[in-house]
Amino acid sequence: MTTRSLPAHWIWTALGALVTLALLLFVGGVPPTPANARSEMRAPELPPVRGVETALLTDAPEVPPAIERDYATRVVVELETIEVTKELAPGVDYTFWTFGGSVPGKFIRVREGDEIEFHLKNHDSSVTPHNIDLHAVTGPHGGGEATFTGPGQETSFLFRALHPGLYVYHCAVAPVGMHIANGMYGLILVEPKEGLPEVDREYYVMQGEFYTEGALGAKGLQPFSYQKALAESPDYVVFNGSVGSMGGQSALRARVGERIRLFVGNGGPSLASSFHVVGEIFDNVHVEGGTTVNRNVQTTLVPPGGATMVEFRADVPGHYVMADHAIFRALDKGANGIIEVTGPSNAIFSESTLPN
Repeated sequence: MTTRSLPAHWIWTALGALVTLALLLFVGGVPPTPANARSEMRAPELPPVRGVETALLTDAPEVPPAIERDYATRVVVELETIEVTKELAPGVDYTFWTFGGSVPGKFIRVREGDEIEFHLKNHDSSVTPHNIDLHAVTGPHGGGEATFTGPGQETSFLFRALHPGLYVYHCAVAPVGMHIANGMYGLILVEPKEGLPEVDREYYVMQGEFYTEGALGAKGLQPFSYQKALAESPDYVVFNGSVGSMGGQSALRARVGERIRLFVGNGGPSLASSFHVVGEIFDNVHVEGGTTVNRNVQTTLVPPGGATMVEFRADVPGHYVMADHAIFRALDKGANGIIEVTGPSNAIFSESTLPN
């Protein structure tokens, strides 16, 4: 009988496993979860609620003022879904399904720890039920089940804003993608207890896709195309609900030396956004709308159903283009807007170094 030796790699694998087992036994088993990670997952602390106030809601690109109180309160939010026909692009109309009559929906601003009393109405002219799923909600369906609201009806529910950050909300009635693609999305900011750093200007910018029966630029009232939506092939990718929504007289404004914060969301329903401001570098980017901050960022990714906050200082006067850097969307389908910065020129940038 002949004997066959084990292959060398088997021997080394076995020895490695024995060494690993010995080390684990020596240190007392699998290393425990770090203390800071455990503290992140402990039960939330609910501060006492004092008083009641009605939320001030704004249409894009405007943002409600920063919250100055230093305690939690009950915030009453009243929002109505309504289906309206508006211009999507020059000569192109579309019947939008909206939160509050505009796309994106109203900007909601609350404070960490607040108790939100949310009321959703559905206008009696609507052709379908609507609801709202707020990503800031800790609870079943983000409030979607509690707010299933037929035309002419009203629903309500309560939730506590536990986690600071910038969150998307959207309609979640089936077919969910169709409701979102028709414009049913917006942003809710849960300010941290200590507040956000003070800036000079804040603006609300949200990207979304529209799928029309007619081709890009086809005139008249355009119905929604379910087939194009399934193929994730939108005719329009826009900021704040229409082509040119932040151009010309509607451009965002700032002065040299001012600090700007953009609350940026992506309603989708399908495409990620590569958000960029041509000629600026973001000093701070609140990654995915949360509490992690990256610095000196050129372009930041915003997934569908996600958000971010970007902050920068306007150092040089001029005309700055906000864009989805998936460049055909910006140049051909409408994913762009303008920030006009006025004020004195300075040594940071010069148009020419050639002698006269």
